[in-house]
Amino acid sequence: MSDSEPTENTMSALKEITASPNYNPNRVLDAIIEKLQLKNDAALSRALEVAPPVISKIRHNTLPIGATILIRMHEISDFSIRELREMMAS
Repeated sequence: MSDSEPTENTMSALKEITASPNYNPNRVLDAIIEKLQLKNDAALSRALEVAPPVISKIRHNTLPIGATILIRMHEISDFSIRELREMMAS
């Protein structure tokens, strides 16, 4: 298994977080935008190498942040996985 592959533990923790009533993906997205000094969600989607509708669906809680995108967020932002998970759940 490579370092960038999600572990079963990470995926299980993400399911718990995204099911929580405190789940707010906007905190994570906004923190990454601020840290990378990006202009908007379109720039964030390019940085994460995902289509813009993915960011929109995450923002509107129709698509949870999955393990793969969480790892990509970690790679581009240098936030730890733990920090990203805490931002989502607090």
